[in-house]
Amino acid sequence: MAERESMPYDVVIVGAGPAGLAAAIRLKQLAAEAGRELSVCILEKGSEVGAHILSGAVIDPRAMDELIPNWRDLDSPLTVPVTENHHWVLTAKKKYSLPHLLTPPFMHNKGTYTVSLGNLCRWLAGQAEALSVEIFPGFAAAEVLFNEDGSVKGVATGDMGVARDGTHKPDYQPGMELHGRYTFFAEGARGHLTKELKRIFELDKGSEPQVYGIGLKELWDIPADKHEPGRVIHTQGWPLDDAWGGGFLYHQASNQVALGFVVALNYKNPHLSPFEEFQRWKQHPAIRAILEGGRRVSYGARAINEGGYQAIPTLAFPGGALIGCSAGFVNVPRIKGSHTAMKSGMLAAEAAFAAIGAERSGDTLSDYETALHSSWVADELKMVRNVEPMVSKFGAAAGTVLAAVDMWMRYLKIGLPFTMRHHPDNESLYRKDLVPPIDYPKPDGVISFDRLSSVFISNTNHEEDQPIHLTLKDPAIPTEVNLPQFAGPEQRYCPAGVYEFVEENGRERLQINAQNCVHCKTCDIKDPTQNINWVVPEGGGGPNYPNM
Repeated sequence: MAERESMPYDVVIVGAGPAGLAAAIRLKQLAAEAGRELSVCILEKGSEVGAHILSGAVIDPRAMDELIPNWRDLDSPLTVPVTENHHWVLTAKKKYSLPHLLTPPFMHNKGTYTVSLGNLCRWLAGQAEALSVEIFPGFAAAEVLFNEDGSVKGVATGDMGVARDGTHKPDYQPGMELHGRYTFFAEGARGHLTKELKRIFELDKGSEPQVYGIGLKELWDIPADKHEPGRVIHTQGWPLDDAWGGGFLYHQASNQVALGFVVALNYKNPHLSPFEEFQRWKQHPAIRAILEGGRRVSYGARAINEGGYQAIPTLAFPGGALIGCSAGFVNVPRIKGSHTAMKSGMLAAEAAFAAIGAERSGDTLSDYETALHSSWVADELKMVRNVEPMVSKFGAAAGTVLAAVDMWMRYLKIGLPFTMRHHPDNESLYRKDLVPPIDYPKPDGVISFDRLSSVFISNTNHEEDQPIHLTLKDPAIPTEVNLPQFAGPEQRYCPAGVYEFVEENGRERLQINAQNCVHCKTCDIKDPTQNINWVVPEGGGGPNYPNM
């Protein structure tokens, strides 16, 4: 066995998303202001920065204004301001526009920009590298390292060149250890190391369970005469029935529209397929009219934190901190989380910089926790904390009305004297015999498509001869529990066709097509018995999203 080499840093960051990059930039800014040296590195599992980043996205520039005040002069990709903001309630054939007067001002997208979040992260990476941040794309953090006192020491990257049977191939390389005085985990929603840290340090002991949605997205080139840069559309209603969620369609730069569909993962009908609901949504006359004559160029999917303020876990622990969607700062009704993620990274950076300046190392950054809960991030999330659970409890129609009342009251500083609770998404499915099957139409290949052709344009690729990164705690559960009780929901909730039941010697078995995985983490969240465990594959594997 080859020994792992190690590299020491002041701060190690796992994940080159908005939070991780903002933290790195802020650390280097503080060091420059103080005239001190500070070593910072970022590990990114994607083949390049932005390769695994997927979001709508409409960006509130508040955190950008604080982090890089002159970003408008630095050729940033935030070039398309939102000029129109529409909210449609859909029925099967019609749409009804919801007047802006019914929603509080913070819902109106004033001063925001529509952009590819992947491209924004690529730009932020350039800003970070200009400050001497070391970024290592294609290296997946696979293991948390601990000191003898139990504090986090850093992380180790996964070994490269391991065959599926566990043997070492000729190009085998052991992982590298990155040791930090503090380690920030910015893995995004449902990070596998974050999940382990929550268990070890009981970080979610005092919070509500995190709940999620699955967001599916496509990028389309559309005819120039249909393109209206800055036009933003959100929808709710059809085609969802006993589940809730909605669609979005953003007119971005270069005659492109980003469109997608989000389904809350607390849905009850095991026959539901979020992917098929998305394809059905595109066939609505109001949506199809925008897409006709266009061409689909990319596809992807990602889990989204929807738990809000009450689901934020303890953020700091000995030697480390959770930032961004590892903790969960998405403002669900605004459908925005990048600005809050960036701010969390900046606050963690400030706490770590102060601790390092005081010659501390490996302790708990309690100042970060205090600062976050005293910041505008907390103020923003407290304002909308009952929206998701109200819609979940009372349904899309009644829940939306009640949520609007709650938001207005909090905006007017009246407030309701309660915070609603959450229930884990994996516990919501009914038995298959208690709910009707859903008959989804076949794709037409023009507006709607199948999953495999969709995965193809996500540019997903994994080294096939490597250990499967989707592991089953009990291999018997899919056929003994999931299939007979829930009609095998994994073959429908996965947006990439990873899971399928095949007949072999007269018996059904679950086949895992791990090479299709787009790293959305839905299986890790929605599996009824929590039998599926998602871990990182070999570094660089997964989707390669352009402009997503």
